[in-house]
Amino acid sequence: MSTTEAVMTTQQVADRFNELAQTGQWDQIQTELYADNAVSIEPEHAQGFQTVSGIDAIREKGKQFGEMVEEMHGGYSNKPEVAGNHFAVAMGMDVTMKGMGRAKLDEIAVYEVKDGKVVKEQFFY
Repeated sequence: MSTTEAVMTTQQVADRFNELAQTGQWDQIQTELYADNAVSIEPEHAQGFQTVSGIDAIREKGKQFGEMVEEMHGGYSNKPEVAGNHFAVAMGMDVTMKGMGRAKLDEIAVYEVKDGKVVKEQFFY
């Protein structure tokens, strides 16, 4: 007798993403929902950030961003919209960046799901 773990659908991944995002559990999102070989794509105009591959590189990119933050004043993550094996989320934050002052940052993030895991994230801002 073999046991097989059910693979989450894109809708289930998006729902779990939303559940965790609402309480700011970004590390848990990556741990639970991302494939080890996931890719993270920033816009060409992104200052200081680039496209990276692999969950360790994605975590490091997040750590680097966190180190640039002086104070977080608030943020949001809207309910995901699912289409096929992708989902999109409008999100943003009100943040004071070290040496740059306070800013409101808004973006659309698009996630691709394969075999129940996020394999690609791409940001538009």
